Amino acid sequence: MPSASLTLDPHFTVGTVQRRLFGSFVEHLGRCVYDGIYEPGHPTADTEGFRADVIELVRELGVSAIRYPGGNFVSGFRWEDAVGPHGDRPARLDLAWHSTETNEVGLDEFAGWLDKVGSELMYAVNLGTRGVLEALDVLEYANIRSGTKLSDQRIKNGRVEPYRVKMWCLGNEMDGPWQLGHRNAEDYGKLASQTAKAMRQLDEGLELVVCGSSNANMPTFGSWEHTVLLHTYDDVDFISCHVYYEERDGDAASFLATATNMDHFIESVVATADTVRAQLNRTKRINISFDEWNVWYQQRFHAEEQITDIEQWPVAPRLLEDSYSVIDAVVVGNLLISLLKHADRVTSASLAQLVNVIAPIMTEPGGAAWRQTTFFPFAITSRLAVGEALDVKLTTGTYDTAVYGAVPLVDAVATHDAGTGRTAIFLVNRSLDAATTVSVDVSHLGPVSLLETHTLADDDIYATNTLADQDRVRVAPNESAAVADGTLTIELPAVSWTAVSLG
Repeated sequence: MPSASLTLDPHFTVGTVQRRLFGSFVEHLGRCVYDGIYEPGHPTADTEGFRADVIELVRELGVSAIRYPGGNFVSGFRWEDAVGPHGDRPARLDLAWHSTETNEVGLDEFAGWLDKVGSELMYAVNLGTRGVLEALDVLEYANIRSGTKLSDQRIKNGRVEPYRVKMWCLGNEMDGPWQLGHRNAEDYGKLASQTAKAMRQLDEGLELVVCGSSNANMPTFGSWEHTVLLHTYDDVDFISCHVYYEERDGDAASFLATATNMDHFIESVVATADTVRAQLNRTKRINISFDEWNVWYQQRFHAEEQITDIEQWPVAPRLLEDSYSVIDAVVVGNLLISLLKHADRVTSASLAQLVNVIAPIMTEPGGAAWRQTTFFPFAITSRLAVGEALDVKLTTGTYDTAVYGAVPLVDAVATHDAGTGRTAIFLVNRSLDAATTVSVDVSHLGPVSLLETHTLADDDIYATNTLADQDRVRVAPNESAAVADGTLTIELPAVSWTAVSLG
């Protein structure tokens, strides 16, 4: 049986684990909003039309900041359409997803829903088809207490207290030719700088996110970040990263290693940001908002490709509803490990998306809501990863992949909370056919005992949870775990994700 070892020492840290690292993303896309979080006719719907069963699952998932309302959707969105009396709200065509947007849910409703689930609003402004003035308008509506046209309009619409939104995204994926209002880096950087400066004149305490590349395979990757940051370095706090992974051509070995690609992506963006920092002779650091990441099978058939008749663009069609398997959940758990390993610079992240659309939570209209396999590593990591991310020393064998070459068989990270004395360890075994024994030197933590263990694995790595069998895949305690003489030993099944809590 292969083996691996790692050493934990609370004196060697990477950075503080920010709660925003466990954020998510709600876009007006497919059934994420309508039939997802919002379904007035559902048996569990509350007085505002939100599904109570979904609210409970979102709370259990442990999401922090939720990015809204897009995504590609935001580049054609007029925020004013979705506030005020429902009878006055116009329906609009959404060019991004070939759908009809009813505008039943807008800023006021979504902010109210966030109060129910206990999450923070991370709002994206439209810099595709709109600009500085509209960004100032929605900021005034959201954050000014009273005494202006738009703040008083918010009060008239039923929300007396301002929302005090702190984190704002300056557009979405503006490097992408698919994006409404797509611009080159020079033009976008100028617009983002103008918008950021104007927004800070209204509220200087904002935290602003400028668009990085929509993925690391874009032909402008690197040069885009450099040019945009040259224009905006003094104006923003974050640059965004987006990435999606999928198993291609049956190559499970490479798919299991995709977190190594995320590591490289993060380190490349950090290096570019720090190059601009040196070039401009600045002292502040730009951090990363990894505000879109997930497994997404983009090669599969998608219904929006068949929505071609402009007279029949549907409301909330079933789009991008991937059914996630055990191997997908292991990869998601590994991507969370990568984010934690870079906690010094990745201080905000958003799993894309939250409900129905490439999501950990699925719903059926009028029926059940259930957890996909990817729900479990996210919920457990969000709950246990508290305090400081540790710089663990890992020794493990490697295996060969067609895409990434030789990669470690085991990946791991740990967190330690000095206040409670609790430590959490997160591990992935990427081997397709062999269990691995891991020994962890925990002697530097002082006397510890096992508090809880969780392992996600299955003999069928493509098993899924479905409407018909909602509990086919679950996590289970790892009975092999034991602590003795300052060493934790644990066996990791093939293709598995594991979490251990010590205290």
